[in-house]
Formats: sequence, C-alpha cells, structure tokens
Amino acid sequence: MTSTIAPRVRTLVLLLLAATGLLLAGAGPVSAHAALTGSDPRQGAVVDKAPQQVSLTFSEKVALADDSLRVLDPKGKRVDRGDPAGTGGTTYSVKLHSGLPDGTYTVTYQVVSEDSHPVAGAYTFSIGAPSKTSVSVDDQAAGGGVVGVLYGFGRYVSYAGFIVLVGGAAFVLGCWRGGTAVRSMQRLVVSGWLALTAATLGLLLVRGSYTGSGKVGDIFDLDLLGQVLQTKTGAALVSRLLLLAAAALFIAVLFGAYEKRDDEEKRDLTFGLAIGGSVVAAGLAASWAMSEHASTGLQAGLAMPVDVLHLLAVAGWLGGLTALLVALYRAPVETPVDGAAVRRFSRLAFGSVLTLVVTGVYQSWRQLGSWSAFTGTRYGQLLLVKIGLVVLLVGIAWISRRWTARLAESGAAVSAEAAEEGENEADADADADVEKERVTSGAVTSAATTESGAADTGAGAGSERAAQLARQRAAVDTARRKRERDADPNRFGLRRSVLAEAGVAVVLLAVTTMLTSTEPGRTEEQAAAASSSATTEANAAGALTLDMSFDTGGEDGKGVVRIDLDPARSGANEMHVYVLRPNGRAFDIPEVKVAFTLEAQDIGPLPVVPDHISTGHWSASGVQIPMAGDWKIAVTVRTSDIDQATVSKNAQIG
Repeated sequence: MTSTIAPRVRTLVLLLLAATGLLLAGAGPVSAHAALTGSDPRQGAVVDKAPQQVSLTFSEKVALADDSLRVLDPKGKRVDRGDPAGTGGTTYSVKLHSGLPDGTYTVTYQVVSEDSHPVAGAYTFSIGAPSKTSVSVDDQAAGGGVVGVLYGFGRYVSYAGFIVLVGGAAFVLGCWRGGTAVRSMQRLVVSGWLALTAATLGLLLVRGSYTGSGKVGDIFDLDLLGQVLQTKTGAALVSRLLLLAAAALFIAVLFGAYEKRDDEEKRDLTFGLAIGGSVVAAGLAASWAMSEHASTGLQAGLAMPVDVLHLLAVAGWLGGLTALLVALYRAPVETPVDGAAVRRFSRLAFGSVLTLVVTGVYQSWRQLGSWSAFTGTRYGQLLLVKIGLVVLLVGIAWISRRWTARLAESGAAVSAEAAEEGENEADADADADVEKERVTSGAVTSAATTESGAADTGAGAGSERAAQLARQRAAVDTARRKRERDADPNRFGLRRSVLAEAGVAVVLLAVTTMLTSTEPGRTEEQAAAASSSATTEANAAGALTLDMSFDTGGEDGKGVVRIDLDPARSGANEMHVYVLRPNGRAFDIPEVKVAFTLEAQDIGPLPVVPDHISTGHWSASGVQIPMAGDWKIAVTVRTSDIDQATVSKNAQIG
C-alpha cells in the first residue's frame, strides 16, 4: 500500500508546485495601489507658457524619494529642480526651471503607495506646440523584472512559512501533544520557522531595489537598506525578525523541555506555551497588517485587527491541515495520530473557517465597495477565484470529517479487540510458563555441573545473538503493524482527502499572495471615477476626450485608443492620440489613422494622419472641422503587417 501511495504523493506535489508556479508567473508586475487621478498640466495638454511646477494627485498618500518626480525635455534632459514635496492631501509637486522652450515634455513618477507597493508611470504635455521627443514612456512598470519576481517569491514563502509555523505548532499543542516527540512534526515546524526567517531577511535586502531602480546589483546596497529600515515596511520586517527570535524559544521548549516533564508540569507548561505562542503568532500576523492593505484606506483602525484574525485563522486551518497530512503519512507506528487528535483538529478547523468567513466578508466589502467591482476589476476577479477555492476546500473538508468519524469508530473497536486479545495471550503465556518450568527443572539441575564451563564460554555469543533476534522481531512486528495500519480503509480514505485539501490549499495560497499585491477594487474604481471626472471637466472647458477599445486579433492586439480634441469646435483643432494597453500603459503600434465624417451633411470622411511624438502618443495640429454637428470619429489602428482594426464613436463638435 505504501509503495503505491508514495509515488502518487510525489506526483501530486509536483503538479501542485507547477500550478502554483504558473499562477505566480502569470501575476506579472505588482499592480498600482495608489492611482494617478489628476495632474497639472494634465496629460496631453498644450499650454501657452511654461508652468512653474508640475503637480500630481494620487488616490492615496504616497512616499517620495529625491527623484520620485522627474520632468524631461524633448532631448531627455531633466528640467525639474529641487526635491518633490507634498502640497497638501494627496497632491505632490516638483518645481521647473524658468524659460523652458516650446516642445513636448515628459513627466515620470515612481513612488511608494501607503500600503507599501511601488507605483510608476509617465505622461506628456506640451508647451506652445507638440514636438517629437526622444524620451520613451514605455516600460514604466514598477516592481517588475527579476527583482519583482524575487520579491513576489519572497512574499509567497513568507506567507507559507507563517502558516506552517503557526498552524503546525497549534496542531501539536492543541490537538496532538504526542506529536512533540515525533521527529517529522519537529522538522515541519522548524522548516516553517526557517522559511519565514529566510524570506523576511530576503525581503529586507530586496526591498530597496524593488521600490527603486529595480536593478539586481542594488540588492546589496547598504545605503538602500538603511533607507528601507526607516520606512513603515522596513519597521514591520524588523519587528517580524524580533518576534521570530521569540518563536525560536517557543519551538525549543515545545519540542525539547515539554516531553521531559511529568503530567502536572506539562499542564502548567501547556498553559504558558498557549499564552506565549498566541502572543507571538498575533505579533507575526500584525507585521503584515500594519504595513499592507489593512493599514490604509477605509476604517484602518478596525481593519488591522480584523486582518490579524484573518491571518491567524488561515494559519490554524491550512497550517494545521499540513501538520495533519504529515502526521498521517510520516508518524511512526509507535505513536500514530489517533482519531481523537483528528477530531480536535476538525473542531479547530471549523472555528477557523467561521472566522475566515466573517473577516473575509468585511475585507471584501472594504476592498471592493460595490458589486460591480467583483467582475469589473482584477481584484474582484481574483477574489471570486479565491472564494471558489475556499468553497471547494470546505467541501473536501466535509469528506475528511466523515472519514474522521469512521476512523474514530474503527479505532475504538480495534482497541477493545486488542485489549481482549492481550488478556487471552497473557493467560496462555502464564500456563505455558508453568508447564515449561515443571518439565525442565530436573534437566536443568542435572546438567548444571557438567555444562557450566561451556555456558560461560558461550554466554557472550548467546546474548549478542539474542539481541540481534530481538531487533529482527521488533522490525518485523513494526512492519506488520504498519501494513495493518495502512490497510485500514478509513485511514487510507482520510489520507487521500487530506492530501486533496492540501493540494487546493497550495493553489489558494498562491491566489491569496496575488490578491495582496493587486490594486483593491475600491481604489481602482475611485481612480476611474476621478479620471472620468477630469475628462468631464476638460470637456466642459471645450476639449473632447473619447476612449475606444480595440482588438486586432493578433499578438499584443488588444488596447484602448484615446482621442483628445481641443477646443472641439469648428475651425482649427489640436488633436492628440494615445494608444494604451488594457492596464493603462502606453505602447507603440506601426500605424494610427483618424477620419472625421458628418453623415447628416454628407461630409467626409476627412482623413488625418497624426505624427508620432513619443511612445504611444501621436499628435496633429490644425485639424480642420468645417462645421458644428454630430461627427463620427473613426480610428484605424494597425498592430502588425496584417492585423488592424477600425473603431469609431460619435461626438458633438462645435
């Protein structure tokens, strides 16, 4: 039986790791958690004279470095002066040199949002008239590249280490205290501690490069490390390391001194370990709550303790599940995990699930804010996947609970049968001993004198042979009991269902890690509303902005084309065309063409071929609109030699 199970376990583990790797690889760069909601000058604007400063407004407060905001002239030379600074609320500005010549200028920003995630982007505006620029605004993603992958992997390992450490220790202390003497359980909890410690140290080193240059060589820059230690995230990581030192002492007592105490001392020590372990576990969970999603936004004072409860419930359920899996597969025959321990874990898991539901509902409301965000934002879509995985996990857990009840019943029956068997065997052995003593007493007496010398000579060899035979009998007996244990259909069924639970839990952890690095739906919708409001204000001032989604069907063929027309009246107009990816980042395509048609007056189409200005930005000046009316604006985008599409919208001009 075991020879069949082991390959299946290895195969399933490899498949789960592959699935998790695909999930993490598909996550891409971290989504912005602070969105740019406004700017002055605004994107694509053409101003008559050079502004004295450039101001950016975000959806939440951000942290700035010396070069977080930069303004570049058409040749790529910096024209900003001094350090950027906040001007109140969520608006930040940087001053410009005086006497700037006409042309197109590029504004780039790289900041850190209040929930610790880097945000980067760029846009252009023009002084006097648009011009060509050598500055590329593409690849302005923050938290990407090799450093982003390393940071994301470190976050996943840290979550996994926390779950295994806290959940494994809770399983041993609260459900199966006999596990303190089991080597596989000791290795599991220690592995969780090592993983969390190593990941925390790695995150501290990578953090500076992750939020800054993104270069691998900057990982070991001590100056960057010093700057990280002064941030909220750095303080949280250092606090986590200090708590891990206390956790190491907890592990040493749990798997060392605990087993050597008598029953009364164990009761007192259990109480102390439960209190101390709960404090350390809550502190470790708080190191995430104080620096990520829960620490900013709506009701932060309530969200942080709720987040701590949520993380502890996850650890109690999934970490305990991992410990149960190890106990079922790796516990020695002498100290098998019994039905009572499994029942206690079942109660612990049920309480954890209830806590997860309550805290999860609150977190979902706080991060989404509307039903539409479930399907209209990436955060909501990932949350739906997570909810589906949790429902699946609960379903498998229900099956495990049934196997647990059967295992407990069969265990009680086996114990009674073994006790009766033991009594019968003891009686038979006693009778045999009496008979043996009667038969052999005379022979032993007569042979004692003649064989005393030979007995002395062979005593050493006989004792060694007896010890060897005893070891062989013990090994055979252990193998027999292991076969009998593994042949139990109830235990086998429980092992399979718990293994399936663990598999779903691995994928669930990957999705959860992606959720923590994805822009909350509430923030995304607020940023979209602010952008729409800015567009409405621009339209009220006489400008026209139209967004049209396109899909040419080829590789990299999806995106949004934005048309800005100013002043959107009859006569000469300034037109800007922006081509954006679905995530809002600018990118270049081979060709863009625009045509204006006034069907009511049978005018057009009037073709316009704009000039390429910078990455994802085209412009045309002096676009003539002969008369006011409801004009059809058609845009043809070509993404390759053979892939192109034409999209259109009607708008009132004049």
